[in-house]
Amino acid sequence: MSMNCFSLSNKLALVTGGSYGIGFAIATALAEAGAKIVFCDLNDELIEKGLIAYHKLNIAATGYVCDVTNELAVQEMVKKIETDLGVIDILVNNAGIIKRIPMLEMSSTDFRQVIDVDLTAPFIVAKAVLSSMIKQRRGKIINICSMMSELGRETVSAYAAAKGGLKMLTKNIASEYGEYNIQCNGLGPGYIATPQTEPLRTNGHPFNNFIIAKTPAARWGTPEDLAGPAVFLASTASDFVNGHILYVDGGILAYIGKQP
Repeated sequence: MSMNCFSLSNKLALVTGGSYGIGFAIATALAEAGAKIVFCDLNDELIEKGLIAYHKLNIAATGYVCDVTNELAVQEMVKKIETDLGVIDILVNNAGIIKRIPMLEMSSTDFRQVIDVDLTAPFIVAKAVLSSMIKQRRGKIINICSMMSELGRETVSAYAAAKGGLKMLTKNIASEYGEYNIQCNGLGPGYIATPQTEPLRTNGHPFNNFIIAKTPAARWGTPEDLAGPAVFLASTASDFVNGHILYVDGGILAYIGKQP
């Protein structure tokens, strides 16, 4: 087996919410494997932030402002990308939000917003790229799921509902379009050390000790831990892997925890 199967040379990858964080880390990994990167985010400020970060790594990324919950805007963006750069070979549905609110205190408006961003948007973007993928009879869709696709936890009812739904959307896209040589898989990060989680990891925060105790690897993950799995799911190395959720969690989902 040639290791060329992991090459993404001449592939065009769209990463939603790719300006920073996990989306940026995944896009960077895809670029290092040879892919041309396109990313989108909500406003010009985030796009500029992303472009500066990619430029520092000598990655010639292209950014588009787009609200991925707006179907018309997504369709227009995909058409523009196809006109400007070509057909999208790899889609990473990364854009997402979380609202940590106890269920009894959460409004239906807040609940619907999380569902809209974390579940409906991946449906909208996948739908926008699938037609061209079908025509070229190849394509990779990677949905960023979560351990909350499998588990529940206090204050994340909407997020868990959305990510559980995204897991099943992933399986259904694989079921409907696998015959066109399109693979749709999920990537499920564990607890990743990012600027967003830094307050939970510093100054003796009890959540930090909780996560380390629950993780067989005894540490938080890093964005770099997602690089290999993302490249695998985006490459021809995974051509017979479809409808699978690859959890990159240091073993949390396999572990019941230490006896007290």
